[in-house]
Amino acid sequence: MEWEDEAYVLSARAHGETGAIVELLTQDRGKFAAHVAGAASRRMKPFLQPGARVIARYRARVSDQLGSASLEPMGEGPSSLFDDRLALAGLSAAAAVAAAALPEREAHPGAFHALEALIRVLEVPEIWPAVYVRYEAGLLQELGFGLDLSRCAATGVFDDLVYVSPRTGRAVSREAGRPYHDKLLPLPPFMLSSQGGLAEGDVKAGLDITGHFLEQFVFGPLNRPLPPARLWLLDRLAEAGRL
Repeated sequence: MEWEDEAYVLSARAHGETGAIVELLTQDRGKFAAHVAGAASRRMKPFLQPGARVIARYRARVSDQLGSASLEPMGEGPSSLFDDRLALAGLSAAAAVAAAALPEREAHPGAFHALEALIRVLEVPEIWPAVYVRYEAGLLQELGFGLDLSRCAATGVFDDLVYVSPRTGRAVSREAGRPYHDKLLPLPPFMLSSQGGLAEGDVKAGLDITGHFLEQFVFGPLNRPLPPARLWLLDRLAEAGRL
């Protein structure tokens, strides 16, 4: 089995004296793990960080066994963010959620492009937290658990959608949701439209929604919590006053 594809590094853990097992999110083949020789070298380390974009050349004798890969960097990668700890926290969380949520060797091009879109804006602090929320919503969509925010689940109206049902992931209008206000999740406007700015509490509300459904539909059935990097991101955003 051999292939070549563009990929993002999701994780890398040491294997042997100089190698590593690297998880990749490829453009056309989904999440793949591979052994990378020489990963401990000074030359290799910079592009084995989460979020690094590479050309991966994969080879395995048997298709269902762990193969080996050679990696060639594309661009400067996450090293450009080293002075921005908050953006690095966002990148680490995005990679960790993808690594934990996506199945092995199942094509999810939407997940690849959602991560690509997030990485492109990580140097713009006013934008990326909202894009991160959309990234997690995109992962849910890719996995078959997409939110339905197009109309009110109770009445069918398209306007004044301010809640999400924590059970179904469908939007609820202000009027229909008023009697159940305490049981519904607040829906921030930016999740309905890319127009307009962010109000205080919007990013927190968005992360609460995507986190709830990741726990309910993705990690809960596997008896696993949200990745620690995702929880750490929430703490860092709170400390920075960005929620």
